[in-house]
This record gives sequence, C-alpha cells and structure tokens, in this order.
Amino acid sequence: MWEAKLEPDVISYSAGISACENGEQWQRALALLSEMWEAKLEPDVISYTAGISACAKVEQWQPALALLSEMWEAKLEPDVISYSAGISACEKGEQWQRALALLSEMWEAKLEPNVISYSAGISACAKWRAVAAGACAAERVAGGEAGVQCSQLQPCDRRSAPQTRCDRLVGHTAEEQRLSERWSVAAGSGAVERDVGGDVGIRTLS
Repeated sequence: MWEAKLEPDVISYSAGISACENGEQWQRALALLSEMWEAKLEPDVISYTAGISACAKVEQWQPALALLSEMWEAKLEPDVISYSAGISACEKGEQWQRALALLSEMWEAKLEPNVISYSAGISACAKWRAVAAGACAAERVAGGEAGVQCSQLQPCDRRSAPQTRCDRLVGHTAEEQRLSERWSVAAGSGAVERDVGGDVGIRTLS
C-alpha cells in the first residue's frame, strides 16, 4: 500500500495485526501497533485486542498485560474480548494470580466475564495446582531437598487459595451454562424476555 502511495488506515493495520496473530507473529503485531502511532493513527480496541491475542497465543503474558495497560492510558476501555485475551495470556504463562486479578478488574469496570473469561481463569488455577503437585512429588523423591516446601505450595488434596477461587469460577461458569440452556429451550418454544427486576422469564408465542 505504501509503494502504491496509499496510506493504510486503522482498519488496514488492524487486519494486519490480526494476520500476525493468526500466524503467531507477536513481535510483528507489536511492531505494527508502534507503526500506527508513528503514522499518527490511533489504534482502536480491535487493534489492541488483536495484539493482545497475538501475545497470548505464544505465552507472552507480559507484553499482553502491557497492551491492556496502554489501552487505559490511551483512554480506550478494554472490552470483554480484550480482557479474555489477557486472561488467556496469563493462563498460558501460568500467572493465576494475574488472571484472577483481571477477572476482578472486569467486574470493577462493569464488564461481565463470559464463559471464555472464566474458563481461562479456571485453567490458570488448574495449571498452578499441577505445578504445585509436581513440586511436591519432586520433594518426596528428593527426600525433602527439592528446595520448595510442600506445605508452602498447598498439595492438591488441600483447600488452597487458588483452588477455592477456582471453585467459585466453576460455579459462575456452571450458572452461565444453565442460563444458556434455558435460553436455548426458550428459543425453540417461545421468546425470552427480561423483566424490570432483571429476572429471565419465558413468554410463549401464540
């Protein structure tokens, strides 16, 4: 486009960043975001989200979180997809505490996490528990000389903090699944309507 003396716009750049995401080229995605600023183009939520997703695919949680922070600095409000990509990056990088922190941040921002958000958070907790179990096993094999105390890591048969928080996430996900099933039934037999109090009801079409 530049060779044809055409200036790419925000949509063009966002498409390029998305292509880098699909090709797992996270560094090229970040380079395109930087190039947008140099071209006096302000990346939008879609541009940033594609960049965060590109980082998440290759376990680059640090640049992913940096992009989320940069969005706020640019006075852009991350949406559910942006946050979910960030949580996924934390999950792949085994950063369960940061994953849960992002879930809390979503609620503070009046955004309701979806099944993808919760699932990534649960996965992050599960990975932490797997690492803890592995360290405990290593300690037993080494006769307690693995360098990490099992009691500090909370074995998998105990109610550790991440496990308890994971249980809460599972509860949220199960509730969303039940709501989804109810809506599916409603779609087949009638119409779903929400009353003023926020309760979901089913109104059968005549």
